[in-house]
Order: sequence, then C-alpha cells, then structure tokens
Amino acid sequence: MALAVMCSGGDAPGMNAAVKKFVDYAFDKGEEPYLIYDGLEGLIDGKIKKAEHKDVAGILHRGGSVIRSSRSKRFFEYEYRKQAYENLQKHGIEGLVVLGGDGSFRAMDRFSGEFPLNFVGIPTTIDNDIYGTEYCLGVDTALNTIRDALDKIYDTASTFNRAFVVEVMGRECGYLAAISAISSGAEICLIPEVDFVLATIEEKLLREISQGRRYVLAIVAEGTKMTDQVAQWLEERIGMETRVTILGHIQRGGVPSTFDRMMGFEFTVQAIDHLCRSKDSNKVVVWNKGEFGLMEIDEVVSRKYQVSPHHLAMLNKLD
Repeated sequence: MALAVMCSGGDAPGMNAAVKKFVDYAFDKGEEPYLIYDGLEGLIDGKIKKAEHKDVAGILHRGGSVIRSSRSKRFFEYEYRKQAYENLQKHGIEGLVVLGGDGSFRAMDRFSGEFPLNFVGIPTTIDNDIYGTEYCLGVDTALNTIRDALDKIYDTASTFNRAFVVEVMGRECGYLAAISAISSGAEICLIPEVDFVLATIEEKLLREISQGRRYVLAIVAEGTKMTDQVAQWLEERIGMETRVTILGHIQRGGVPSTFDRMMGFEFTVQAIDHLCRSKDSNKVVVWNKGEFGLMEIDEVVSRKYQVSPHHLAMLNKLD
C-alpha cells in the first residue's frame, strides 16, 4: 500500500523525527512511502516524491521540517482540493499522515468529507491546543527554549532593580505561558483562559518590594494582547523600570529534545499501524495519561482544548 506524509501549518520540533520514522517504519511494514513537500500547497501542485532511506538520513537533530510546510488559501476552494486528491490518486496513495495543528485538521476534516481519503493526523504544534490530547509534538522543545530564555533573563533581572515582561506564543491557548510561569517561578502570569485583574496583585507586589524584592518576572501569553499594558502597569503602578522581551519564533525552532524525538516516533507508528489495519480512518492520534489512542477528526476539530484545572490551580499559587 502506498502511504504519504505531509507537514502542514506552523513548524514544530520533532517533525523530522516523525518524517524519518514514517519512511523507515513504512519500509519495515512492507508499504510504499511517499513524501509530500511544501504542505497543502505542495499537495495541490503535485510535489509528491517516492521516498528513499537517503531522503531522511541524518535529520533527527534538525529543527523545522525537511519536507517543509505551508498554509494554503487555495485549499479553501473546492477545485484545488479536487486537484490535491487527484494528485494522490496519480501515485496510488491510499493513506495519508498529516503532521499539523488545528487549522490543518480542519482542512483535512473537510477534505476527507468530500473524497474517499484514509487520513490520520499527528497533533504537531508548540501551542499544545489540540482537543483530546494532553500533548502535541514539539511542545517539550518549545518549553525548554522558553525555560532557557527565562533563566537568562533572571540572571540580568536579579542584577538590577527591574521588572521583565516576557511574551510567549500559544495563539489563544495559554499552555506555554502557564507551564513556563509555574516552572520558572514567575510572579505574574496572564493567559487567555483566566480573567486577570492587575490590581489584585498590586498590593502584594508593593508589600514584597518594601520588604526587599528587587525584580519581577511576568509571563504573558500572546493571546491576551496585554504585553504592553502589563509593562506600563509595572512602570506606573509598581514603580519598577521594566523591559519587554517577545520570544517570538525562536520557540518553534531548535534541536528537538529527546522526548520530542521519541514522541515523533511513537505518534508515527500509531498512525501507520492504523492506516494498515483499517480503512475506517480520518482519525487523530492522541496521547493521554501515558497512553496513545485515536479520536475521530470531527470530534477533535469541533471542540476546544482547555488548560487543565490542575495547572490553573498551580497558577493561582504563584508567589
């Protein structure tokens, strides 16, 4: 059976581990692996190549994706989705593995509803905002990138009487901000999921400063759009000289962690095994409580991921 793999949407560390495992494991299973280059755009344009082991040799340590990725406005139009499906048929591809996030899965949900497509998704986004799975590929590396940056910022923060506001990615999900704040000991964390009134912490911070606190670290999720407001508040109400750091796309890049490499392997094995044993696909591989499972694509895209109550409770205890 011919199987293909594609990356779609934003890149995430661990994509190359998954692509390598896809090729190696497909050969081990006696299947015929194909690589789709440039994501949905490449699928439309027929950038599909039969894979060889040499195509994925020596890529485990690399960030990004060797088969690249894209976002595609053309894929919203039926004629281009039809063209994409015809390109799969030309190569006899019966099963498709897609590494992507929420937008990619929504595209695949629509695509598989229009054409007889056997599809399995691997949740791949540093935002960790896919419903039904506790973990998305790339998150561990992103968290370690943030942790490294915060540790460095703490070094300079503790040297001066300053506050630092650090904006992290995550779109409308506060997972990265929440976990980073908890694990770094930040004094303030703002995420989209929780209403935060700056005045509620003002008295506490002023009291601690009067008792000798010399610096403040605030972690702000990009989805709150409050980075500048928090910095202004720290300057005007708390009276601390404030610096803003927006980490941006460095959170997506870098050498994938051991955990993300292993998760890339495991997610891919689950996806290929399912494609090989069942024609009833259109699923997403999920990971919960240390175990892998499969969830219907329409359930994944119709519901919204929520940061766990456990982590939200830990946020409330920041000091």
